[in-house]
Amino acid sequence: MKTLVLLAALTIASALTACSRQAEAPAPETPPATAPAASAPVSDNSDAKTFALGAYSAIALRDGALEFANDGKTFGVGHKPEEVAALLTGAGLPTDKLDLSLQPLLVKTADKVLLFDTGAGTNMGASGGKLPASLAAAGVDPASVTDVFISHAHGDHVGGLVGADGALAFPNATIHISSPEWAFLAGMDAETASHVAIAAHPALVAAMKPKVAAFAPGADIIPGVIKAVQIKGHTPGHSGYLIVSNQDSLLYIGDAMHHAIVSVQKPDWTIAFDSDAPAAQASREELLARSADSGQRIYAVHFPFPGVGKIERRGGGFVWVPE
Repeated sequence: MKTLVLLAALTIASALTACSRQAEAPAPETPPATAPAASAPVSDNSDAKTFALGAYSAIALRDGALEFANDGKTFGVGHKPEEVAALLTGAGLPTDKLDLSLQPLLVKTADKVLLFDTGAGTNMGASGGKLPASLAAAGVDPASVTDVFISHAHGDHVGGLVGADGALAFPNATIHISSPEWAFLAGMDAETASHVAIAAHPALVAAMKPKVAAFAPGADIIPGVIKAVQIKGHTPGHSGYLIVSNQDSLLYIGDAMHHAIVSVQKPDWTIAFDSDAPAAQASREELLARSADSGQRIYAVHFPFPGVGKIERRGGGFVWVPE
């Protein structure tokens, strides 16, 4: 059974990789002009939420929350704010803004403590940086973390790698990041670092460098447990991670999707943060279709806390169904 689960999950990973190579190919399904109705996402108020993942213990860790005006500059670029507002109204959400959560994921195996992304650190002021408190609430010592898996080099994902003093926040951890993403991060100029909200960029890279284990896109990082999933479009080496235990698996999607309503119901709409919009759109559409058809559990770092759930087909489109 474990082999069948892994094969089914790997089918999604393989399909996303193929999709990344064919960003201009026709989308698997075009969502309808009017998205299916969805209820407002329900968020948990705790700082650490434990859930089952096969034989492992998984914990959603709150780092903060981000807010963006519905002004056509970030979500639904090229569409009128009224179009975005119509989607939000259908979900019972405010129409003048879009709210994103920010929650890294921790997974405890028999012999490892794995952290997926690290939150904003000091990069976004009071909007982020709550990961240390959430780890404490979960009873996790940062020194016990053995591996950190970075999805991509934006400030709200790598900022928590270092503390306010500039020292590594997880001193005993190997930092896993795809080779193209590490090249992107290490080679940033000051303007690019500012654009992706990374403060003190040279110091961050210097602190990370001795601990970085760069991998080829799509690599088996911990065979049978963690496989990198190439999800192109957001950044040059953006990676998701497939986590497998016994009969269960979880796909950590990084920033393949940002908003539980807009990104899911309108995957063809551009978000300003994607460096390659056509590739990102193709990745979203493929991820939605494959996840819905397979029943794959996913972990969405920016969906309402705790960000665990599935995608379902509904009304000719897709909806997010949280656990």
